[in-house]
Amino acid sequence: MEILKIEVYKYSIPMVPFTIATGTMHFAQNILIRIHTNTGHIGVGECSAFPMIVGETQATCYEMAKDFAAIWKNKNALDIDARLAELDLYTARNYTAKSAFDMALYDLAAKNAGLPLYAFLGGTKKDIESDLTIGIDTPENMAETAAKFVADGVRMIKVKLGKDPATDIARIQKIRAAVGPSIILRIDANQGWSYEDAITALTGLGPYDIQFCEQPMRTFNDHLLPALCAISPIAIMADESVYTHHDAERIIANKACASINIKLAKSGGIKEALVINKVAQAAGIPCMLGGMLESRLALSAKVHLATSLDNIKYYDLDTCLLGHKIDPVIGGANYNGMHLELTNAPGIGADVDPAFLQTLEQVTI
Repeated sequence: MEILKIEVYKYSIPMVPFTIATGTMHFAQNILIRIHTNTGHIGVGECSAFPMIVGETQATCYEMAKDFAAIWKNKNALDIDARLAELDLYTARNYTAKSAFDMALYDLAAKNAGLPLYAFLGGTKKDIESDLTIGIDTPENMAETAAKFVADGVRMIKVKLGKDPATDIARIQKIRAAVGPSIILRIDANQGWSYEDAITALTGLGPYDIQFCEQPMRTFNDHLLPALCAISPIAIMADESVYTHHDAERIIANKACASINIKLAKSGGIKEALVINKVAQAAGIPCMLGGMLESRLALSAKVHLATSLDNIKYYDLDTCLLGHKIDPVIGGANYNGMHLELTNAPGIGADVDPAFLQTLEQVTI
């Protein structure tokens, strides 16, 4: 299957501003690629840049995507390992940009096999129920939002924290009071606390039945994670501390987490995500599949991946519900409440409305 040309789009999606500990996003900084082949198959891939976490922007991903497309022209799309190795040889890291190309290759491989991606990856359908995330706001506003979520049938809520511990504790106090004892609460500090603040916040939040806390500290404090895990009454999930399977091996060996959050835009795509999960599973460490601000196209790929892996126990697959003002995706996974349902269309089973694509800045290589 020869790659003939690759279309690259600045796939911007307007959204309600969304705030985490490290900053606020005013639109989804996404890139879409469409790989055309000599067999008539088209592979689609999407990445979502979150600069305050991964250090990549839509602009940097767009420029990298042009170079990646030139490298792959006239190459075999089905040799996934060789194609991705070429990108790694060309540039270090840049995992977000790479993840769109990885996704498109897996889409092509599954389409070539005539299988939905989850089946191509060896999985069978299972129930996928996502949480829904609340961005940082006043304790009162966050509690009000949580109560609305529950009224709409949401059973798991992820709460963004990572500011001063006293206010973060107040946020959870009010949210727990608003939603009652049966709702699952997860928290994500997005590296916002110091070691001392993490101890204060986590011990203070202990009575509120929190399922886990994602990434309490900056990654340069990874050496302090084992001590924090030993002290904290809340289980610690590694997020930004694990980009690749090498990070997973290090964090697990140091007893520095109870679980790991896998994100395609953070790891470079499906291929590396599979290895991270394998390392974690071998160590008895469960994983969550999360994301940045992807549309339903990349969301669909993530649902396929989550469906194929039993060790992915937690699902944070609400990215396109976090204030996206439009949904330009055709096909793909759909929400039934917070449950995600896949079709049996080959590959990812999703694409973007051609009329919307015509409004975007794009280049063809």
